[in-house]
Amino acid sequence: MSRQGLEAVLIAEREPLLRFLRARGAGEAAEDVLQELWLRLANLDTGPVADPRSYLFRAANNGMHDRYRSAQRSRQRDADWLEVQGGTGEASDAPLPDRQLIARAMLDQAEAVLAAEGARVLQVFRLFRIEGVSQRQIGQDLGVSLSAVEKDLQKAYRALMAWRETLDVD
Repeated sequence: MSRQGLEAVLIAEREPLLRFLRARGAGEAAEDVLQELWLRLANLDTGPVADPRSYLFRAANNGMHDRYRSAQRSRQRDADWLEVQGGTGEASDAPLPDRQLIARAMLDQAEAVLAAEGARVLQVFRLFRIEGVSQRQIGQDLGVSLSAVEKDLQKAYRALMAWRETLDVD
């Protein structure tokens, strides 16, 4: 059945499709789901469809699920945004003063952990992770091999992971 045939079946089956969607939990959004299905069919280039009624009911069900998942992701994004903003809903990039102090203390602790691994480990980590210098360039600048830079980064990562585990325990 062609696209025009599917649209004709959609028109003929409109009320049963609406009842189906409402029964499946679409509620007032059932009309919107059907409208989106209509628009998708208008842009769809399908071959023959053996059972157009079943095809439309399945497509409507999938559209309803897509809409639900989209709304769920939107709610989660909003909740995450409010959490990041401290629940204020204001669009400020500046962290709250207490978070600034905590972040500064954490940064100082992380630097101390890396410094305990050696000055070069701290320097390599800073150059690579903070300043964005390539590992090869770091090796050339410090006069060490690429392998030595990689090993220093591994030491830094291991030390930071071990430090982070102590934070998670507390």
